[in-house]
Amino acid sequence: MKSDFFSLTALYTKMIFRSWFQYKVDAILRSFAVFMREATAIIVIYFTLLKFDSLNGWNIYEMLFLFSLVYVTYGILIIFFTGLRDFGQTVRTGGFDRYLLRPRGVLYQLIFSNADWFAAVGHGGLGILLFILSAAKIGVVWTPLRIVYYVFTIAGGVLIQGAIFLFLATLNIYLLETNTLKEVFYWNMRKFAGYPISIFHKAIQFCMTFIVPFAFVNYFPAQFLLRKDDLSCYPSFFMYITPLVGLVMYILAYLFWNFSIKYYKSSGN
Repeated sequence: MKSDFFSLTALYTKMIFRSWFQYKVDAILRSFAVFMREATAIIVIYFTLLKFDSLNGWNIYEMLFLFSLVYVTYGILIIFFTGLRDFGQTVRTGGFDRYLLRPRGVLYQLIFSNADWFAAVGHGGLGILLFILSAAKIGVVWTPLRIVYYVFTIAGGVLIQGAIFLFLATLNIYLLETNTLKEVFYWNMRKFAGYPISIFHKAIQFCMTFIVPFAFVNYFPAQFLLRKDDLSCYPSFFMYITPLVGLVMYILAYLFWNFSIKYYKSSGN
């Protein structure tokens, strides 16, 4: 059974990768376009922040380190969760019915039957570049402990965002259209995550810590290295629990999915 699972997953991945990169020049250009679209926003922010010595004690390179974690985690996330990101369209067109008729688990099919490789390469490439540049400027010394910490932290950040996608995808079973919710609770909150949460109103800080916890994707992991003064506003153990937060959130989102899928009604096409 395990060998069948891995062989099928490998087959899915191979087919999807080939389909996205069937036309190599087009694939390279589209991935580069995603990279430049996101990089342009970072460049604008960079030159804007050059006018200030720091933002609540954070200098420009420390903030780029925050952005790098957002982009790296999203680059990995979108390889596995494209089907959940686009689940609303799948439901509205009736395409979800096909998944229900197949012998494999529905969530497994959604996760492994598609991957936005253009976004993965564009976002992930930018995240790695920012990570390397900013880590060099803030003087990071990579010990084995720090490497292990960030491997688990990045995995936790992917699970946190994957859980948000899964929760919003599940709401499509009830609401059919959730693009506005996705815009508010994912894309807008992700924009806030590029900055230290201590600069925002307490209500936004609460939301980013306990409701849509992007703070655990990058802010608290960055504090593991930086130990900025604003960390004193939060419990210090928050720096260490990103993997736990990601795992708990994903389990809760998965239970919500399993409960809700029983009430799915086809929307037709």
